[in-house]
Amino acid sequence: MSSKVNLLGMNRPQMEDFFESIGEKRFRAHQVMKWIHFFGADDFETMTNLGKALRTKLAEVAEIRGPHVALEHFSNDGTRKWVVELDQGNKVETVFIPDGKRGTLCVSSQVGCALDCSFCSTGKQGFHRDLTVAEIIGQMWIAQRSFGAPDNRGIRNITNVVMMGMGEPLLNFENVISAMELMKDDLGYGVAKKRLTLSTSGVVPRMYELYDRIDVALAVSLHAPNDELRDVLVPVNKKYPLSELMAACREYVDKFPDTRRVTMEYVLIDGVNDKYEHAEQLIELLQNVPSKINLIPFNPFPNSGYKRPNGMRIKAFQDRLMKAGFVTTIRTTRGDDIDAACGQLVGKVQDRTRRSAQWQAKVAAKGKKIPVHQTGS
Repeated sequence: MSSKVNLLGMNRPQMEDFFESIGEKRFRAHQVMKWIHFFGADDFETMTNLGKALRTKLAEVAEIRGPHVALEHFSNDGTRKWVVELDQGNKVETVFIPDGKRGTLCVSSQVGCALDCSFCSTGKQGFHRDLTVAEIIGQMWIAQRSFGAPDNRGIRNITNVVMMGMGEPLLNFENVISAMELMKDDLGYGVAKKRLTLSTSGVVPRMYELYDRIDVALAVSLHAPNDELRDVLVPVNKKYPLSELMAACREYVDKFPDTRRVTMEYVLIDGVNDKYEHAEQLIELLQNVPSKINLIPFNPFPNSGYKRPNGMRIKAFQDRLMKAGFVTTIRTTRGDDIDAACGQLVGKVQDRTRRSAQWQAKVAAKGKKIPVHQTGS
């Protein structure tokens, strides 16, 4: 392993302190950060506004080392997916989704996921470790480099970022906060706070800590309108039930009134959470929580035991929510031809839990079916 300092994951204060520690002026940090994040540089020799002596010094003590890209896939619809290789054979995935003038990057925060949402293929891989700041911001660095430097007006292909890839961001709290600060920094990627979203399954204590540390948009992986069903779909609900989660969401709106609302992510699963009664329960649950609802048709993966509802059922669910006054969108499935759609990110995880082995044993059990939890008629 290299003994050199990796500058890729450093925020502005850390970079300034580094330059001061090697006997250089703090403003040099600003120059180098722009080269790294704006131009995608990984070689000090390309930094032409630095003197040769400084470039030589930097090459001796520091490096700009991004994660290794094992595979890069381009979908027919313009979606891009990168498989990023880490240590011990672990891999995570990063996805870019174009939508008109908006380009959204979906960033992973953990190798695997410590939670075990029943409809998500990532969770079936188990969990190995948290990503470092350099590994998190490195995903954005890789994606931006694939498009080249922004044009002379400073316009970037990546306009929005969501911490919604592999892993639960709030369980890698400090590293995710540091990476998001770098994403927001004008010397980093200049992402506006309303275009930088953290998505959580509902780790309630960390949600309150998040509000005290950084102002970003909030999305909640809700997926069920009652505790009984959510305990099955999103098991963290057993620890932090909906009453506590909704209170944390209301606190967010109170803390950042200009944000106005929380995005509620709701994966629609055929016969599980897509019935009329579920829509009614969802309306009641969110009546005092300013929110918009993002309906996500379930993206199948092998042996999930779940199915995607038909289009009429999805539209009926949306219509009921909209009639109640909620802004409700249906997410267009993008990148499913390269397994880059929501819930399909799997990477490769050297599982430190027994979940992956248990899942494989369950799948292999002859004549047994994976149960689908259903409520109501």
